[in-house]
Amino acid sequence: MTSLPSASAQNPATDFEAQLPPPDVREAALCARLDALGIAWTIHAHAPVFTVEEAQSLRGSLPGTHTKNLFLKDKGGGLWLVVAREELRIDLNALSKVLGAPRFSFGKPELMVETLGIAPGAVTPFALMNDTDLRVTAVFDKAMAEDKILNFHPLRNDKTIAIAAQDLLKFTDGTGHMPRMMILPERAG
Repeated sequence: MTSLPSASAQNPATDFEAQLPPPDVREAALCARLDALGIAWTIHAHAPVFTVEEAQSLRGSLPGTHTKNLFLKDKGGGLWLVVAREELRIDLNALSKVLGAPRFSFGKPELMVETLGIAPGAVTPFALMNDTDLRVTAVFDKAMAEDKILNFHPLRNDKTIAIAAQDLLKFTDGTGHMPRMMILPERAG
């Protein structure tokens, strides 16, 4: 992969990384868990990315479906992790209605660190392994899960890990989370 100019100046996670185990430790814990579940994986290193646009410019021809992950909080205090194809323009108002959740906003970084053990910019469904109290409800894009290979951050934003789509559900099942698989509502235009 090619690299972008240093993104550290735009890194919203800098202050929160200090509250977490080092990236190598987080990644090793994830890989050990994947191995224990019999899930094959491949990791690709790249410069840190914080947005879908940055990831698109870096990945080149990396195969598989590329994703975005939204950590949301509803007005009632419910926490949500929405995992979808990166190109999907999700209508969050419509999604909250479909899910029966009061209006969504993005979850604060402090809450992300507390519940998912991850800093902004590295959100991934693999962080559900850190939500041992099962406070976060996972919502997965049904079309994403029908692809063969899925790409996510391995609990850090300077690498991408690829797994088979069916293994994502095997992983989340191992965390105690039962994701809601659904066709996510899209914004018009």
